[in-house]
Amino acid sequence: ARTAARPSREMTPESDADALLVERTKRGDVRAFEMLVVKYQRRIERLISRMVRDVDLVPDIAQETFIRAYRAIPQFRGESAFYTWLYRIAVNTAKKALVELKRNPVVSEAALVSRDDGDETSRAENELSHDETPEAMLASKEIAAAVNAAIDALSEDLRQAIVLREIEGLSYEEIADVMN
Repeated sequence: ARTAARPSREMTPESDADALLVERTKRGDVRAFEMLVVKYQRRIERLISRMVRDVDLVPDIAQETFIRAYRAIPQFRGESAFYTWLYRIAVNTAKKALVELKRNPVVSEAALVSRDDGDETSRAENELSHDETPEAMLASKEIAAAVNAAIDALSEDLRQAIVLREIEGLSYEEIADVMN
C-alpha cells in the first residue's frame, strides 16, 4: 500500500535498530549516538576517502560529518534510512572541506590500497602474500589507476551514482533518495 505520494519504506531489522538509536539520541542518550558512530564510521570513512583521496583528511572530515549529524539529528524525520541521511551529510561535508582547502581530489598511493573491513591487525597493508608477485601488484595498481581516472572523468552526479551503487551497495531507491 502507498501512503501519500511516496511509497512506504520497507522496515528491516537494521533500519529498526537505527530508528531506535536515533530516537534514543533525540531524547539525549549520547551512548545511542556513539553506537551509530561505531556502526557507520568505517563506511563513512571509505566514502570520504573516495571523494578526497587524501588519507590525512579522511578522519577529520568523518569526525565533522558525525558532529554535524549529531547537531542535526533533532531534524531527522525518518523519511529515509538513517545511513542515507548520514551519507548526504558526509558528501556535503567532504565537498565543503575540499572547497575550503581549495584542493582537487587526487589519487594518492594510500587511496589505491584496498581497505579491508576485517581485523586491522591481521595483515600489514604492504605485506606480500605468497601469490602476489611484483607484476601482479603493478597490474593491480594500473587497473586501480585506470578505474579511478575513468570515474574521475565522469560528471559529479554520475560518479556519485556509481559509487553509491557499486561501492556502497545502495539500492536504486536509496540512491534516488540520496541524490534527490
